[in-house]
Amino acid sequence: MNVATRQFLTITEVGMLTYWILATLVALKIIDVPPDYMYSDYQNPLIVIWNWSFFPIDVLFAVTGLASRFVSMSAQKAETLSVVSLSLMFCAGLMAISFWMMQQTFDPFWWAINLWLIILPGFVLIGKFTQT
Repeated sequence: MNVATRQFLTITEVGMLTYWILATLVALKIIDVPPDYMYSDYQNPLIVIWNWSFFPIDVLFAVTGLASRFVSMSAQKAETLSVVSLSLMFCAGLMAISFWMMQQTFDPFWWAINLWLIILPGFVLIGKFTQT
């Protein structure tokens, strides 16, 4: 994996952990976020539950991805963690995009983020499995 890809993955994973820290602070009413930065229909309790349903998969892909690159372990274990992380990242993005497609909701900001969560791991996984 090249340096740029490692950097993109690290920024994405740290960004996801940052998102969930901020989401927690908002949920606890410690901070307030302008409505323009919130996801579509963010005041609907079912949508809030839907958003929080991503917490486990998002945190898991972020933690396993960071661990695969920054925790000392065998190359085989690091590769396994990397594939798990990339797969979960891809699934998280795909689930969000699928939901919004079915709901017929389009917000360029949130779509871009979640398309990134599909495209980045998709290319990395294709690269991993097509190496000669």
